[in-house]
Amino acid sequence: MSDLEDRLAGQLRMIDGPAYVREHRFHPTRKWRFDFAWPALLLAVEVEGGSWTGGAHNRGAHFESDAVKYSEAAVLGWRIIRVTTDMVDDGRAVGLICRALHLDAEVVG
Repeated sequence: MSDLEDRLAGQLRMIDGPAYVREHRFHPTRKWRFDFAWPALLLAVEVEGGSWTGGAHNRGAHFESDAVKYSEAAVLGWRIIRVTTDMVDDGRAVGLICRALHLDAEVVG
């Protein structure tokens, strides 16, 4: 788990929402996991660090494997919210999560 994921977890603790699972393994045969998940709601959040620095998941094989993972999750009925560092830092990430959870809360920073 990354520092960025921990920051988002801190923001999620500040809202009155349903419990989430970190590192949730969602696929019946693959070892894929979501950073955050609400399994009963089939809602997942993936924290995409390195979007401005050319992180590994933004290039080549990692980008391809993430596309396969997200596509397989969609086939299984999951909704996936992908968020960046900037989105976590300025509160947009938790705002999107609140909207997806139908909550009337928003946390900034």
